[in-house]
Amino acid sequence: MTTDCSHGALSHLRILDISRVRAGPTCCRIFADFGADVIKIEAPPGVDPNEGMSGARDGYDMQNLHRNKRSITINLKTPSGVDLFKRLVKSADVVVENFRPDVKARLGIGYEDLRAVNPRIILASISGFGETGPYRNRAGFDQIAQGMGGLMWVTGFPGEGPMRAGIAVADTSSGLYAAIGILIALSERNRSGEGQWIRTSLLQSQIAMMDFQAARYLIDNVVPEQAGNDHPYSTPMGVVRTADGYINIGVGGQGQWKSFCVAIGHPGMAERPDYKTAKLRFQNRPQLNAEIATIFVAKPSQAWLDLLEAAGVPAGPIYKMDAVFEDPQVRHLGMAAAMHHPVRGDIKVVNQPVDLSRTPATVRSPLPAIGANTAEVLAEIGCTEQEIAALRRQKAI
Repeated sequence: MTTDCSHGALSHLRILDISRVRAGPTCCRIFADFGADVIKIEAPPGVDPNEGMSGARDGYDMQNLHRNKRSITINLKTPSGVDLFKRLVKSADVVVENFRPDVKARLGIGYEDLRAVNPRIILASISGFGETGPYRNRAGFDQIAQGMGGLMWVTGFPGEGPMRAGIAVADTSSGLYAAIGILIALSERNRSGEGQWIRTSLLQSQIAMMDFQAARYLIDNVVPEQAGNDHPYSTPMGVVRTADGYINIGVGGQGQWKSFCVAIGHPGMAERPDYKTAKLRFQNRPQLNAEIATIFVAKPSQAWLDLLEAAGVPAGPIYKMDAVFEDPQVRHLGMAAAMHHPVRGDIKVVNQPVDLSRTPATVRSPLPAIGANTAEVLAEIGCTEQEIAALRRQKAI
């Protein structure tokens, strides 16, 4: 693998990544995969009291989040380190950070500080709860945002209490929203010549991800409840048990309902008074689910999937992760991207889920050793060998 990104769609951009854990790195990974020069700026070993919070450097999470980046070390707690960081900002397009809001001001690297150095700079700040407001200085973690954003009270089975989602929904979505904001700001900068400050938070992103569930409350004043594996308002749609496992079914309209009844060998069910309309099916969901359950346990999953596909009724298997990546469609889509790691050998990471016909994303290189590119990057901004040596003596790098 190579770090060359000169032909990528975003190869004209330089991103300074001073974020950590998941939200910020998720944002920067998009730019790195599409060819931007993403420089991961880390504290020298022993400086950060939370060092190692993201797991082992050669571990699956760090490699998946930080591929295609260069690594340098800067101690932002020293005046020399801050000065050096600002020198990097002069030639950068974007800075991405997820410190608590008060940290930027304390370090002297807030938006106005960076704008004074480079008026075209775009600063993307990802916080737990927002840059302003009563919770601005609270530490934020994904599960806390899931709870405050409403996700945990619509996840799980009724009466069993709140349930977290099995992935970092708030972290990941805030990284994606930050990337969208950066791309909008870059487009606007082409017209105005000026950068701007982009702000998002785990809490905002989690609420936005609630989408129709949030809209049900805002528009109709309905507080959505847990529905387990059932769809919040459409049925039959959800998990059904088969003779050898489980599958998902999705019956979305009247035509699909009739086709579903024919496919499962009970065409008369479509016209029964209790199930004749979508509203009646929803009102009588427990009864309908019970009937469907007795039907589906008679055949194995694949038999049902074949029957439903032939009838044009949406359905799909429910995979564990090993089966996900063995599925022929997943393999065709290339969602596992190959990469060579100097310690772990040939590995695979999760590919980008968007395809571009001329300038696709590429996985080129693993996360390097901490600070592996420090001298290289500093030379690019004009630092001499003597300056770099002096910075090391000052413990700025």
